[in-house]
Amino acid sequence: MESRNFRHKKSLGQNFLVDRNILKFIVERASPGAQDVILEIGPGKGVLTREILAASCALLYSVEIDRALEPFLSDIEALHSRRFRLIWGDAMETAYSSFSPPPEKVIANIPYNITTPLIWRLLEELPSVQYFLLMVQKEAAERITASSGTKNRYPLGITLELMGKASSVRNVPREVFRPVPGVDSCLLEIHLTGEHRELPVDSLWRGMLRSGFSQRRKKLLKNLRGFQPALPWQSFFEQTGIGENSRAEELSAVQWLELRRCAENKKGLFPV
Repeated sequence: MESRNFRHKKSLGQNFLVDRNILKFIVERASPGAQDVILEIGPGKGVLTREILAASCALLYSVEIDRALEPFLSDIEALHSRRFRLIWGDAMETAYSSFSPPPEKVIANIPYNITTPLIWRLLEELPSVQYFLLMVQKEAAERITASSGTKNRYPLGITLELMGKASSVRNVPREVFRPVPGVDSCLLEIHLTGEHRELPVDSLWRGMLRSGFSQRRKKLLKNLRGFQPALPWQSFFEQTGIGENSRAEELSAVQWLELRRCAENKKGLFPV
């Protein structure tokens, strides 16, 4: 059979989930409803795809980069032609904003090497999405859910904290994948409330966070001065009650938001 000749591509992060109990857990946790429009990234051999369609949904988009997987997915297209759309292409280049109707949920076992940039891209292009359930590397989940004052604190986690809530709902051992990866995994759940949906596309917000965390050993004040030298950052720190010796990971999400507000008020005085 053609399917038996398939070779997993390490460059694409192809580690396929084979444990039926975890597949069942994913679908039950995501609880797809008859009216839901869902996005799946990297259907692979289609095992999660089939579980989602067997549960319930109005429409499922699946984005897959590897055409060698077509023998595993072609029958799904034939069986569910009215509510399944298979998009061949790179998940980091797909024009998600053109999907109509737009997805409201994302359920996926995503390639670990693109976890952070892919979530940013989905937040940028799909303001319609309210819920994510993602299989990610355990370390990535720890960074995304890290609280202020911890070494794992990162820009994406701060942004998601303001937009809703991200949490790890289940650890997944490496042995349930084929081929077996060199890391353990975790199911990351993200609920978005609809607040601060502008942050992922706000160049000032993204620039502040990127610069603030660019050199973690340096004081935040110095990093932000490098980002926008014309702004009175020390004055902003005083206004928001942030110590001038603070580092990026020490700030709460609300403090970051207050810094953005201060900088936004001066927006006309410098290029963003």
